[in-house]
Amino acid sequence: MNETADTWRVGDVTVTRIVDTELHGVPIEAMFADLPGDRVRAVEWLQPDYATAEGALNVSFHAYLVESRGVRIIVDTCVGNDKPRQVPFFNQLTTPFLERLAAAGFAPEDIDFVLCTHLHIDHVGWNTRWTGDTWVPTFPNARYLFGRVEWDHWRREMEQAEDPWQIETRTVLQDSVVPIIDAGLHDLIETDHRITDEVALFATPGHTPGHVSVAIASAGQQAFIAGDVMHHPIQIADAGIHSIFDADGQHAERTRREFLKTAADQGVLVLGTHFARPSGGWIVRDGIGWRFASSPDTLPD
Repeated sequence: MNETADTWRVGDVTVTRIVDTELHGVPIEAMFADLPGDRVRAVEWLQPDYATAEGALNVSFHAYLVESRGVRIIVDTCVGNDKPRQVPFFNQLTTPFLERLAAAGFAPEDIDFVLCTHLHIDHVGWNTRWTGDTWVPTFPNARYLFGRVEWDHWRREMEQAEDPWQIETRTVLQDSVVPIIDAGLHDLIETDHRITDEVALFATPGHTPGHVSVAIASAGQQAFIAGDVMHHPIQIADAGIHSIFDADGQHAERTRREFLKTAADQGVLVLGTHFARPSGGWIVRDGIGWRFASSPDTLPD
């Protein structure tokens, strides 16, 4: 393992974390409304990996590369480089994401599928790269999998864009999704789509209408790639904490509670899409809530 790529084995499946960018000491209000710093500080297991001593948040934007049955799948493509964005820490990035992918042993041409759990700004960015005059698919041999429900929702948003957030969304779709469609590389899929016999999707709506997570099951072991069911491990400690980015906070909370209960009951490895390192772990019951255990050795018998 190294500081930019971690690898997990789930039965016969390999999952590798590829970092785009990481943020340390993010103000709470950038992700959660009305969440006091002392609430974060009170969850002792968040420090130092996921939160600072002052109660600010550590956040990661990374992809997961899943290898199953000889098929290579990238789950979520982060922020991307050279993208004009209103959000300052996403604007015109120049990260070594592709170099980190290469260090893990993969070229863009090696990827068979790109799955976007949803179509937000920080999950589609590396779908495309800038050549100097146009956006082209980063992974030219891959089929890009977009949820049908998700695309239908954002296509309507793009057509009706009026407020600044909708206009930003239109920009994101135009530089990171539409070029894939124009190239004929996309497939619109249902929320229960199966990629291999070991890797399938399941619906986790609320954050967005068509949000999906990834279930891996191989040789008696299981893992979930969460997507934005949770933005930060504080939402494991208290599933009732809502992200400001949720389309439907109440629905997202119901989905999160069901997700956490299933993961805890079945001993599922959970891979957080925005969790700082260690990004993978197990959900352990802790009083009326849960905590995140990075080692299976800490699980109850």
